[in-house]
Amino acid sequence: MLSEVEACLKIMTIKKNTLSRVLGTQGDKKINMLLQLQNITKGYGQPGTHSYRPVLKDLNIKLQQGEKVAIVGSSGSGKTTLLNLIGALDQPESGKILFKGTEISGYDKKQLAAFRNKNLGFVFQLHHLMPQLTLWENVLLPLLPQGNKISKEQKDWAEHLIRKVGIWEQRNQKPSEMSGGECQRTAVVRALINKPALLLADEPTGALDQENASALTELLIQLSIEENITLVTVTHSVEMAGKMDKKYTLRNGMASPNPSEGGE
Repeated sequence: MLSEVEACLKIMTIKKNTLSRVLGTQGDKKINMLLQLQNITKGYGQPGTHSYRPVLKDLNIKLQQGEKVAIVGSSGSGKTTLLNLIGALDQPESGKILFKGTEISGYDKKQLAAFRNKNLGFVFQLHHLMPQLTLWENVLLPLLPQGNKISKEQKDWAEHLIRKVGIWEQRNQKPSEMSGGECQRTAVVRALINKPALLLADEPTGALDQENASALTELLIQLSIEENITLVTVTHSVEMAGKMDKKYTLRNGMASPNPSEGGE
């Protein structure tokens, strides 16, 4: 009888361990850390002089793969400074920036440029499309610095994205022949052409009317979910911030995490 009990317990233990491994694997996917900013300090002017103005002080932020995050705060609170640090466009005075566990805050300019091209996509308030190029040409433009001929796979990916955002019929038109909303959607596709893990958007709806702003917000959220892209947006839009998973408020040089309406 004892051996039967022991056998049952052994089977239950095996099942429990198997279930734990399965759940653990799923959990790892959910908490896969993409980017960490640790004790970041950044200011402008000469440190130690009256001209020095601290902007970020001992700031800490964690971004998970596929997470949607809004950064909000008053004018001058350091939102653009923070986005530049996340986007490897600037370096902190102190602290560490880790991308998938690798510290990038010590990279030189050449390494940072290669890192940005491979891992990051940028969307700005203005679309910054080349006026002499068509929609299709603008989308493929970021592929040219790689030095190789644009492959069929890359063209298929571009077509997939253009169709997904609903502007395939405009692919041969130039920016002057498209609406503001169409140009901004083109800028989003261009930002995703290299399949980045992290998409950074600086006031992406700021130059759009309410209808197009709402449509672009939904598009960014949809793309983040479907392509498992981490989305970080600096915004003054209460509507957009409320639809993110998490919201960081910048105040006194530090970032306070708050769940947004979309993350509750």
